[in-house]
Amino acid sequence: MSKKVYKIDTTKENDNKSDLTEFFVGLIVYAIVLMIAGSLFRGIYIENFFYAIIAALILSMLNCFIKPFLVFFTLPLTIMTFGITYPIVNAIILKICDWLMGSAFEMGGLFTTFIIAIFISAMKMFLDSIVTNSFRRK
Repeated sequence: MSKKVYKIDTTKENDNKSDLTEFFVGLIVYAIVLMIAGSLFRGIYIENFFYAIIAALILSMLNCFIKPFLVFFTLPLTIMTFGITYPIVNAIILKICDWLMGSAFEMGGLFTTFIIAIFISAMKMFLDSIVTNSFRRK
């Protein structure tokens, strides 16, 4: 007669909590990057940190739902220019967020938005590698 051993798997519950916490940490990092960009560049205006968090949430949703379609439609141009035009997609996402948020989040002209999009992408990658990845290891 063999005995069966049943193991209770609790990793799913912990993973869900970890994913949600990681999402909120990433959102705060995104808001901080937006505030840094707002203090360094004249072409971006964010009213306060609360609106930076809202902008980060909107930008996260736009990056999740709209950006894949924009990347798909601009893929031939991106391939022909060896990826130089990819930040244009990020600039378009920033302009859509500007349009959605009204006067609480303002972006300058297209060239300024293009430069700020490159800065935001680089800073977000840098801070994510420091904060979010170190948070993920714990």
